[in-house]
Amino acid sequence: MPEVIFPGPEGRLEGRYHPQKEKDAPIAIILHPHPQFGGTMNNKVVYNLHYAFYNMGFTVLRFNFRGVGRSQGEYDQGIGELSDAASALDYLQSMNQNAKHCWVAGFSFGAWIGMQLLMRRPEITGFISVSPPANMYDFSFLAPCPSSGLIINGGADRVAPPADTHALVDKLHEQKGITITHQEVEGAGHFFEDPHMDTLIDNVDSYVRRRLTENTR
Repeated sequence: MPEVIFPGPEGRLEGRYHPQKEKDAPIAIILHPHPQFGGTMNNKVVYNLHYAFYNMGFTVLRFNFRGVGRSQGEYDQGIGELSDAASALDYLQSMNQNAKHCWVAGFSFGAWIGMQLLMRRPEITGFISVSPPANMYDFSFLAPCPSSGLIINGGADRVAPPADTHALVDKLHEQKGITITHQEVEGAGHFFEDPHMDTLIDNVDSYVRRRLTENTR
């Protein structure tokens, strides 16, 4: 899989880019967890999401936020990281101008960034938010949430307690015109340690495949 370096707002960003042969393949961007708590693009959840999308026929990009790995810059409270994600999506789109669908998937801090990216980029047709930290970050910017997506969390998550995720989902369910699907994996922690990783990826796989056949927002 090619390592790529592409321009970000604060200098170079490092990523892994995995293209399909089909020129009109759907595209997906995968966002990693908190840079100050060891989050990188090689996090296990991020890595597995990357390959799940690739195996469903997507051209996929994952990358390191500023200050992580070989990406330049330094941590910026989520503001700069959102700009990084927008630059990564620009880069992905520039090489895949015929893509039929555009998805964003994020884990933890990356889920928060991904849902902000949704609000900025109307071309995003679907999202996956894994373990969104609704207890730590304000998600009220999703007013209204522009795309349908899957929110998936662990029932035994001690980092982002399920009650906060339920409150977020309940709020999003009140919105019309989109469908928020929520799944809670019983017994799973924040990082979906084994044996729960397979359940996570299976759920993401079946959700995305269903959405692609429905062709809905």
